[in-house]
Amino acid sequence: MNTLQTILKILDRELNLKGRALEYTADTKLRGALPQLDSMAIVSLVSALEEELGFEFPEDQLDGAIFETVGTLTDCVQRLLAADSA
Repeated sequence: MNTLQTILKILDRELNLKGRALEYTADTKLRGALPQLDSMAIVSLVSALEEELGFEFPEDQLDGAIFETVGTLTDCVQRLLAADSA
């Protein structure tokens, strides 16, 4: 399973989207488009991503732009995973 698929699976589970997230693409809007993606959901999502993918989001890098689209979230996660393995 690649990073995008893993993120979609986690999004679907954490936001209780009942399979809808599995159809999302990198261009799918998240912030402002999903009523489920509130501040509490972001905390749960970040925690699940960190736990399942084995990295930590630096607090200074957590801002709304990361959650703009599936692609921006995936790019950020891939960057952090690469930094952790370097």
